[in-house]
Amino acid sequence: MIFNNVDFDTYFKKYPDVNGYFGKYGGCYIKPELQKAMEEITDAYFTIAKSTRFISELRRIRREFQGRPTPISHLERLSDYIGNGVQLYVKREDLNHTGAHKLNHCMGEALLAKYMGKKKLIAETGAGQHGVALATAAAYFGLECDIYMGSVDIKKQAPNVARMKILGANVVEVTHGLQTLKEAVDAAFDAYANEYHDAIYCIGSVLGPHPFPMMVRDFQMVVGIEAREQFVGMTGELPDAVVACVGGGSNAAGMFAGFLNDPVDIYGVEPLGRGPKLGDHAASLKYGTEGIMHGFNSIMLKDENGEPAPVYSVASGLDYPSSGPEHAFLHTLGRVKYDVVDDNETIDAFYKLARLEGIIPAIESAHAVAYGMKLAKEMGRGHILINLSGRGDKDMDYVIEHYGIPEIKR
Repeated sequence: MIFNNVDFDTYFKKYPDVNGYFGKYGGCYIKPELQKAMEEITDAYFTIAKSTRFISELRRIRREFQGRPTPISHLERLSDYIGNGVQLYVKREDLNHTGAHKLNHCMGEALLAKYMGKKKLIAETGAGQHGVALATAAAYFGLECDIYMGSVDIKKQAPNVARMKILGANVVEVTHGLQTLKEAVDAAFDAYANEYHDAIYCIGSVLGPHPFPMMVRDFQMVVGIEAREQFVGMTGELPDAVVACVGGGSNAAGMFAGFLNDPVDIYGVEPLGRGPKLGDHAASLKYGTEGIMHGFNSIMLKDENGEPAPVYSVASGLDYPSSGPEHAFLHTLGRVKYDVVDDNETIDAFYKLARLEGIIPAIESAHAVAYGMKLAKEMGRGHILINLSGRGDKDMDYVIEHYGIPEIKR
């Protein structure tokens, strides 16, 4: 399929290019002292991670340890609740080991670190799912693990902090700035600059300097590849629409990869938070402009000085002032439509999915569910496939404290 002069038959061979660019987005904007480390990771990825031995071991791990493939569930009662005949389905990444899609790339990155002879994994985390997944991978491979996390997120995501510590990770509290995901990334990169000889940085999304956006996307492609095959097997046809939430965008990049070359509408859902005022949301693709941060060029939210703006989302995993460069590229092409839902819509979807389907989603994933519900009300017929990127155990206390539990209507 050719879309805006891009041939999606050959898309994954051409993007990113050798310098890590998706069109004008991406690249590698880092300190000179880290350039050699990035080149080492890139060389290792294209040699070690493409070898039959590596691929076979990763497939075994996914099958025997992660519990892949994860299933697709038909949301029959939620579809009936909407009531216009559109059918909703979810790809159940909440059933992946550790409860989210993050383990897909963490096991790949940790396996690469093992082959490279590294002793430590370094990463940031917001919602804690990436931190838990990386701590799990470190324990599996016998590696040290330092996880940087903002103070605000540590308080919001106490269950995941406990899980990381139980798994043996060192959780490093980040107390400067807004004390959320951006500051955690800053601190993790600073630490990596001093330890790259013995450690590898395992970024938690499809962002950062090349090769991370490509590498994380490739490890996450298993989600979209599985989902496409499963959906056709279940229904005999492709979905009419595919939906996933987007912060940095790892779950969405993996899901979308399976459908970019198909006649399927694709939607990325950003957090509108409390509203469109700067500082009240984290919808970079909808409200941002081109800019460089954390080693890559993309679309970002900026303050009056052109620096990364303060952001907010009810979902700790989405409160980042930019998005992955591939998402910026797909947005510019128009191949993927990026839209928003606010906190109230998200929490409503959180409870609707729990009470009608027995699935408690991560707040991040509830953004995609909320948008899928809105889209279903607009469509006259068809199927919508939503990536349920994680489970909501980590969010229950926070949701109850701040939103309460709605009364059950009998």
